[in-house]
Amino acid sequence: MGRHGWNSGTRRWRLTALLGVGVAALALVLTLFGTLPGGDGRDGGTAGTTPGGDTVYGTPTEPSRTPGSEVGWGFTHTEHSADEGSAAATERVEKLLGDRTLPQNEAIMGWGADNPEPVKGRYDFDALDSRMEFIRRSGSTPVITLCCAPDWMKGGTPGAGTTDWSRESLEAAPYPEHYQDFANLAATVAKRYPDVRHFIVWNEFKGFWNDERGRWDYEGYTKLYNLVHKALKEVDKDIRVGGPYLVMDSLSPKQDDGASDAVEGAWGRMDQRIVDAFTYWNKNKAGADFVVVDGSSYTNDDEMLPDEFRATDKFTDVGGWLRERTGGLPLWWAEYYVEPADSDDDRKGWSEPHRVAVQAAGLMAMAKGGATSGFYWNPETQRGDGCAGCLWRPTDRASGGRPLPMFGLLARFDEEFGPGTRFRGVDVAADDRPNVRVLADDKAVLVVNTLDRAISAEIDGERFQMRGYEVKWLRR
Repeated sequence: MGRHGWNSGTRRWRLTALLGVGVAALALVLTLFGTLPGGDGRDGGTAGTTPGGDTVYGTPTEPSRTPGSEVGWGFTHTEHSADEGSAAATERVEKLLGDRTLPQNEAIMGWGADNPEPVKGRYDFDALDSRMEFIRRSGSTPVITLCCAPDWMKGGTPGAGTTDWSRESLEAAPYPEHYQDFANLAATVAKRYPDVRHFIVWNEFKGFWNDERGRWDYEGYTKLYNLVHKALKEVDKDIRVGGPYLVMDSLSPKQDDGASDAVEGAWGRMDQRIVDAFTYWNKNKAGADFVVVDGSSYTNDDEMLPDEFRATDKFTDVGGWLRERTGGLPLWWAEYYVEPADSDDDRKGWSEPHRVAVQAAGLMAMAKGGATSGFYWNPETQRGDGCAGCLWRPTDRASGGRPLPMFGLLARFDEEFGPGTRFRGVDVAADDRPNVRVLADDKAVLVVNTLDRAISAEIDGERFQMRGYEVKWLRR
């Protein structure tokens, strides 16, 4: 089973496989394949595919009721995940997730999934089946992101085993004449996995940039979205569909060129091109059960303003703006980033306590902005001991799969502040307010020390000590 992955993140999409000698070797294999039975040397043939893509896979879990439009706080599977590796380690993660039932998001192509329809009407769902089976075994709510598109829908060569995994190809959107073909593929996926009741349409407007106009092709995306929405609702009217999965880019507060006055704060100002794209989709969409976006707390120039903790206020401000414009549709953050990436698009510069503390601040800010669902982009590695920001240790060995600090934060946040939470005020001593971030409901209080040194804080009339960057839960 192929594992094709690239790192996501605002404005970054780097291929991490099929490089160097591997590309040459693959080209040789594909050339030889064209001479074997099932391949004609022109389109790669249909070996390993099936025409029965919409046949129900495995044993779907039975939904207990009509699905709601809010799923809570979970994570997205990336190139490597716990559906592969040591049996002991993968079972450990399954139990870990089963005890918490975090919602899990998976793309249909890329990020661990192969090309689902290499030739029109011929399907290869082996990789996606593996991920969906893992989600079922762990008892979680499944979410599917309908991205990306098979090569033949975007000008590439059809054929099993001939998929172009280059960045240029992966970033391409379907050609307009294939929008309906993509909608048909979405319907096929929905029929194959009837227990998936939540679908996100596309990812970050990839391939929808209009060079000639210097703006997003929001008309094209909205046409695709509307066709997919219609196709999914025809499969099952109770399926929940959302978009537009735009990256909510922001600029420095001092930058006027391209900046919008629609949403602004000490963290910066929204990019007007994003505002225009969202406004068009929101006005012309066929319908939506939830609105989904992604973004970072820092600006397009990686500025965290005024600092990494207060920069997360962007999630609150943007969330409030989105909720107001959509008439209160449930708000999801498909991805959210609080730590700028390095030149390799890795986020490994902070200590884990620092990372977890700022991530906690980000989750709090999204919830304050009205979001009820979000997906942490899990940067899981295939092997080794270290794994910055990962939810669990790599599953390549029997001792792997044990939870890491980010898992503890995410699982507890979903448990305490899931959909339906009514947040309450928190009494924080005046002298302590600059040093902490807090969020609370009737039963729990989440407190984050924003300093890299120990402090004494008084919350709800109780004074206690906190370590540098400590994340602390209190009961009420």
